[in-house]
Amino acid sequence: MLTVNGVTKKYKKFVANDNLSFTINDGEVGILLGPNGAGKSTIIKSIAGLLKYQGTIEVDGLENHTLEAKRKLGYIPEIPALYDTLTIDEHLEFIRRAYKVEDVSVKEKLLERFELTDKRKKMGKELSKGMQQKVSICCALMHNPSVVIFDEPMVGLDPHAIKELKLVFRELKDAGKTVLISTHMIDTIEDYWDVVHIMMNGKIAATRHNIPGKADDKSLEQLFFEITEGQTES
Repeated sequence: MLTVNGVTKKYKKFVANDNLSFTINDGEVGILLGPNGAGKSTIIKSIAGLLKYQGTIEVDGLENHTLEAKRKLGYIPEIPALYDTLTIDEHLEFIRRAYKVEDVSVKEKLLERFELTDKRKKMGKELSKGMQQKVSICCALMHNPSVVIFDEPMVGLDPHAIKELKLVFRELKDAGKTVLISTHMIDTIEDYWDVVHIMMNGKIAATRHNIPGKADDKSLEQLFFEITEGQTES
């Protein structure tokens, strides 16, 4: 479970997140949907413990800055941050040892799934943006986290990787994990989500729940453009 309660993040006078509160339960996929500058990446980075903020964030009931919470969290940033002189294999091995993952086959399965096996000796500085993104995803999933947060995860990925990542979303959901995905690309959202929070100017402007059999007056796309079109992005 992921709980965000009253989170405000300011950069001097600019309010990037304005008193945000939401909960994503076990076995749920939550989406933060909004245009660039809406504050999505700021709250994702706050959840990951990379920013200071006002309010509280809990991962499975643990304060997110604690070591115990970090062990439960998987984070895929918008911009991959790999080591230039480590190979793909060394990146995954580093994470495997850091989280004390005894089963070496976990690494091999991730490499194979994202078509990285034959490229495992390539160094970080030799990789394209898409390949860096795939390595970042593999590293985040290595230790079987209970809460996984994705920031614009499909940018730069090839069609096969996008297909596999969408399968990963469904598998994490089926396994009872908590998933939060930040994106501005509404066309990448399919039926695997449980709740969508539409963000605008640092706030949640609307929330839509995916309830089987329930027909909404407006489609998610209509609601999104109604909220965001004609407004100035921050």
